[in-house]
Amino acid sequence: MSMMRDAEVDERPGSRVYESAIGEGPEVANRSWLAWKEEQLRVWDLLQLITPWPLLAISAAIYFLWVLPASGERFWAEGAAVLGLVAVSALWVLIGHTLPMKSRTLRPVPMAVYFVGLLALCVTLMTYSDIFLVFTIAGFFHAYLLKPWPVGVLGVLATSVALNGSPMRVWAQPTSETLAEFILIVAVQTAAIGAGILLTARSEPEERKREKLVERLEAALHENAGLHAQLVAQARESGAQDERQRLAREIHDTLGQGLAGIITQLQAAERSASVQGETQEHVARALRLARSSLTEARRSVQALAPQELGRAHLPDALRTLTERWSQDQGTSARVEVTGTREPLSPAIEVSLFRVAQEALTNVAKHARASRVGVTLSYTGTEVLLDVRDDGRGFAKVIGTGFGLTSMRQRIRGVGGHVEVQSAAGEGTSVSARVPAIAPGGTRAKDETDR
Repeated sequence: MSMMRDAEVDERPGSRVYESAIGEGPEVANRSWLAWKEEQLRVWDLLQLITPWPLLAISAAIYFLWVLPASGERFWAEGAAVLGLVAVSALWVLIGHTLPMKSRTLRPVPMAVYFVGLLALCVTLMTYSDIFLVFTIAGFFHAYLLKPWPVGVLGVLATSVALNGSPMRVWAQPTSETLAEFILIVAVQTAAIGAGILLTARSEPEERKREKLVERLEAALHENAGLHAQLVAQARESGAQDERQRLAREIHDTLGQGLAGIITQLQAAERSASVQGETQEHVARALRLARSSLTEARRSVQALAPQELGRAHLPDALRTLTERWSQDQGTSARVEVTGTREPLSPAIEVSLFRVAQEALTNVAKHARASRVGVTLSYTGTEVLLDVRDDGRGFAKVIGTGFGLTSMRQRIRGVGGHVEVQSAAGEGTSVSARVPAIAPGGTRAKDETDR
């Protein structure tokens, strides 16, 4: 009982193994904060990924739908050149930024080259129309991707100069006022946006520490799950071993002693053969001991594994059992195994073997069948055993006999269930379905997939 209570404690979330390592309360709070932070980072990454595309699309749409027609220029002169620059810009953003960012292959040097090319394209487009200032704003977002952080601040400065230093705003009529305004705007933009880059750079080591912490927490969870599975398997194996030892002690204390007493009484009867009354008394005692030992034998050996499974795996043991039954009963019997064979827990194999054994015994007693089929099916997550006969069957499954009750109890004990289907004159089918649990305590299919 104490073993079962320990297993139940370990199955609950936040078991002692995990709580002793990191503690449940701080871990939950920290994971919640990290989840929120990770969500914020995903939003920022998404903004950096998609920002240049709508900005370029808006700039190009306004230019071709409003600016170019209002200027009176012909499309095949200025418009064709701008259209070509827009196409080159889209291709440059796709190859230099979008694809590497989606594949997480951004590198400092290629990113710096991309950024310089992006600003060059923006400045070129702004020589045709100031509306492409909208597209130039993307440079502020992409400056955050430049490493190390001083290069990012320099990128913000370059973007601000390109954005505010267009020919129509500064260099067309350079005066002290326009230059002062230009320098002030560039300084404020660089300081404001560059401060964000600096703060991001300083927080990156902390973010990396938190990411490592999350990884360690996840590893601890997986390790705890693995330890729990091992503990369950060890508890099951320990229980089976204890049961074997208990049965061995019972056999020694009951059957062994009973048989020794029988031998002693028979030897005494043999020595006192000349005395009639004394001989009968010894024989009577031996008979009582034999009956008592037989009762103990029937009680004690029910939990012992079949000898067939001690020499072979379940499919071979079923074939041996069925062939022997067929020879003894003179009834045709066939065994079929489908699916990929997988190692099963001894408790599973013993339970399925006992179901087949009991089903064949019932066929011999009641069915009057001419053919019997035994099918063992491995489906990956489950193992199915079907025993079908073409005997006389019965109209209603009573289910109160010891054989059927024992079947259901055995299979229920390993997490499965048994179905019995029959109809008068149409034979009987006994089907058992159990989980495919490997000897280590996990599902055999899951272990194979990993």
